[in-house]
Amino acid sequence: MEAIRPVPRTLLRDRAYEAIRDAIVAGEIEPGAVVRDAELAERLGLSRAPVREAFSRLVDDGLLESKPQSYTRVTPLVAADVRDAAAVVGALHELVTRVAVPRLAAAHLTAMRAANERFADAVRAGDVEAALRADDELHDVLVRVSGNRAAAATVARYTPLVRRLERQRFGEGGTCRSAGLHERLIEACAAGDVDGAVLVTAEIWRGLEELAD
Repeated sequence: MEAIRPVPRTLLRDRAYEAIRDAIVAGEIEPGAVVRDAELAERLGLSRAPVREAFSRLVDDGLLESKPQSYTRVTPLVAADVRDAAAVVGALHELVTRVAVPRLAAAHLTAMRAANERFADAVRAGDVEAALRADDELHDVLVRVSGNRAAAATVARYTPLVRRLERQRFGEGGTCRSAGLHERLIEACAAGDVDGAVLVTAEIWRGLEELAD
């Protein structure tokens, strides 16, 4: 029975964190909604301890706000917070793009093209969740290739703040950004054009900052 081992506590905490974060970002738990550790622990099939730890991380991320002995609730969508998050995430994407482009192999470019095809298909189908997932997959190629773990961690932390607004805007009838921007990014990457790739990356994230306006 050596293969049967206790699940590390950190994995339970991460599982709770990711599930609650994704529900908030998707709007399944709406801004202003009060969240209770006992209720969510039951829904997730976990004890309350990892859910409490997840709450603490989500407060740090800006997705929850808490008043001791009173409430823990989902933060409202605040344009200034989204702009700040998009500015930080955009700057880091520019950084990782500058480092990653000279390191890209054919397989990386293939993965980026495939992600952009999924993105375009999802936009045509009006599938916001699939579009944003494909968008993440495309840009994650550059993040991974850069090897900058600090940038990766910060991007992962603040991107959900931006995604909340994107999902809301698209749900109200807005449109996802064009796959054409991704195509320009991929072309620059394939040509080894570092400055060109960085400029397109800046354009992509500048558009997200403007979305908050």
